[in-house]
Order: sequence, then structure tokens, then C-alpha cells
Amino acid sequence: MNNRLLILATVVASLGGLLFGYDTGVINGSQFYFSKFFELSTFMKGWAVSSALVGCFLGAIIAGFLSNYLGRKTTLILSAVLFTLSAWGSGLPSFFPQSIEILIFFRVLGGLGIGIASMTAPMYIAEISPAASRGKMVTYYQVAIVTGFFVVFLATYFIGSSMTEIENLEYGWRYMFWSELIPCILFLGLLFFVPRSPRWLVIKNRTNEALDILRSIHGEELAKKEYEEIKLSIVNDNKKELKSILSKSVLPVIIIGSVLSILQQTTGINAVLYYGADIFEKALGFGQEDILKQQILLAGINFICTFIAMYSVDKLGRKPLIIYGSLGMLAGFLLLGITLMNNQVGLLSLIGILIFIGSFSLSMGPVTWVLLSEIFPNSVRSKALSIAVAAQWAANYAVSQSFPVVAESTVNTEGFWNNSLPYFIFSGFIILLIIFTLKFIPETKGKSLEELEEIWENKYA
Repeated sequence: MNNRLLILATVVASLGGLLFGYDTGVINGSQFYFSKFFELSTFMKGWAVSSALVGCFLGAIIAGFLSNYLGRKTTLILSAVLFTLSAWGSGLPSFFPQSIEILIFFRVLGGLGIGIASMTAPMYIAEISPAASRGKMVTYYQVAIVTGFFVVFLATYFIGSSMTEIENLEYGWRYMFWSELIPCILFLGLLFFVPRSPRWLVIKNRTNEALDILRSIHGEELAKKEYEEIKLSIVNDNKKELKSILSKSVLPVIIIGSVLSILQQTTGINAVLYYGADIFEKALGFGQEDILKQQILLAGINFICTFIAMYSVDKLGRKPLIIYGSLGMLAGFLLLGITLMNNQVGLLSLIGILIFIGSFSLSMGPVTWVLLSEIFPNSVRSKALSIAVAAQWAANYAVSQSFPVVAESTVNTEGFWNNSLPYFIFSGFIILLIIFTLKFIPETKGKSLEELEEIWENKYA
């Protein structure tokens, strides 16, 4: 097996995830300043942050069509172009006409790139990887997300701490957006050096190209076996008309994948990642000078735990990681909620957030992408994954838009809840996630994509 080519293709595709994480982090750091610069209301702050998610939703919807028509590789190149335009436009120099509407336009444009990449990159990685290491390879995508998240916090900390508050309000947040141009250009350039997906080539009847790529990655003997499995799977799919996403053996799988995607977001992860600065300042009482430091700590835990998950997902399995990680997330948010409710904010509250972040990074962060990349049949994978990822972005938008409204409501800030209400709501969804996983999520460790397709077919045929 040519591990070098496999790792190169995986790492390059995963840069789409790095930009996903970078974009998440840059809005966290920059919104603290541009919200004051534009004097945004609570609703408009939520819209400025979550507007990119509208683009993510639309990008995920069209990604299935694009990846089928253009191919996985070309679709990723398109996403890289959108990332680059968004990073430049979001930080337009002050001598350009600037308004919150212009910023939101470029945020939506970047969201299109994220939505396309978030569907296409893990699918591409799964389609070039052997079954024995597929979980680890797809987890590179999540590692890239948290790497981008960690790196951007270092970048925003450096930019923010090197300027006065007035300078940050005027143009520091623009530099934060522009810092994303570096990974954008790197992603765009390196994509021209990776192979196409062999499964897409087989679907397009470009069999010689597919075999060449399979040989270059897997070696001669494994390549033939892999090619025959792909070909047989596609032939069987065509015979049984599995191309219809409404067929009885496919629709239940799409529903399961979509619900899993939604539950990943309703754990509250992106409320913490997008509004971490507000949480540390308002709910936990940290001073502005400490906020970026706390964010780096949060990103560091996220980064380390994702690496642990990467080396555990093919050993322990997908399902155990979700269950144990969900219990950890629940414990973290209950600890945070109880300390807030009892007005005992301090170190325990911070520990609660870190337990939540670490547990998510060990479980739902990487494992969701692994499962989504492998549970759908070959012939409908791009369409089905597009639907599941679109559902994820819709849930992300709902959580991100509603969190500041709930967090700053009088029901939450006064009386019984004392700023703890959002975390108890998220805890309820985490309990629902545990129940759903136990009942509906299969263990996929060590199985080929074609074997998994047969399992679903036998279960729902």
C-alpha cells in the first residue's frame, strides 16, 4: 500500500476541515469586536454569526449534485475558491464602503464553501481509504477542524493582544478575517496534486483511471479486490434501483444519518465555539483581558482529545465512543449549569466547559463524520450525505441564532435559572442522543463500504 499517497490525499482534503474550524474560530474572535463596531442588537449579532450557516446549508444541498457531476476533487477546488473570496471580502479595508450587510454577504459566500467541503471532503477520504484504516483516515478531517480552530485562536490572540481595544474595534477584526487567506490559498494549490475518487471514476465508467488510482494507493492485489467490490456494488445498486433516495432500503439510513447530524449540533457545541467570548465574559465573569487566553485553553483541549479519538475510533469502535463521550458531555454541562444556578461561578464552571469540549472531541466531533462518510450506499452516497450534512447545518443555524436570544433573555438571566437555562436544554438533547445511538446506530468498525451497504439492505429490504 502506498501510504504516502493515501496520507497526502487525506491531509489535503482535510484542509477543507481546517478551514471549517478556522472559520468557526475567526467568527468567535472577531464578532466580539465587529458587533461593537457595527453596534449590533442581540438579534443582529446572532444573524451576523449564523448567516454563514445559511450558506453552509445551501452548499451542503448542492454539494451532492456538484460532486456527482464535477467529481469530488473539482468540487473541493470550487469550495477553496469560495473560501478565499470570503476571507478577503469579510475583512474589506476601511476605505471600502463597509456595512454589516456586506460582511454578511461574504460570510454567506464562505458558508457555501464550508457546506460544499463538509460534505465532499469526508466522502472523498472514505472513498480512497481501505476499510481497516478508514475510520482513522476520516478522523483526519475532524483533526483538521480542531487544528484550524486552535490555530485561529492563536492568530486572533496575537492580533488582538498586539492592538489596543480601539484599534481592534476599527481594523483588528478585519486582520482576523484576512489571516484565513493563508490556509485558503494552501488548500487551493495542493488540491491540484491529489487523485480523483476511484469510486466516482467507476460510476462514470472511467475504469482504467480508477484502477490506476487504486493500484497507486492500495497495491496491485488489493486494488483488484477493491475494484471488483465497487463495480459489483454499483451494478447491484442499479439493478435494485437504489439510486432513488426514497427507496425503502435507503430512506431509513438517510433519516438515521440526518438525525445523528442534528443531534451533533443540539449538544450545544457550536454555541460554545461561536459565543465562547460572550460566555466567558458574561456568564463566567472573566475580564476581557482573559477571554482569549481561556479560548486558547478550550481550543487546546479540543485539539488533544480529537487526536486521542483518531487513534481510538478503529480500535474501540464508533458506538462506544459516542456513548461514553455523550456521558462526559452531559456531566460537563450539568456541572456548568449547577454552578451557574447556585451562583458559584468559578473554576468548577470552567472545568465543566472543558469536560464538555473534551468529551465532544472524543466522540461526536470525529465519529459523526466517520459514520456519515461510510453508512450510505455507493450509488446514493453523495445525495444522501448532502441531505444529512444539510440537516446538520440547519440545526447549527437554529442553535447559533437562538443561543444569544435565550442566553440574554430575562427568563435565563433573572430568577431561578441564573444564566444556566441553555446548558440544561443542551443536556436534554444529549440524553436523547444516547438513547438514539443505543437504538439505531450500528457498529461499522472494520467493515468495507460495500459490506455496510449489504447490512443496511438486509435490515430494511
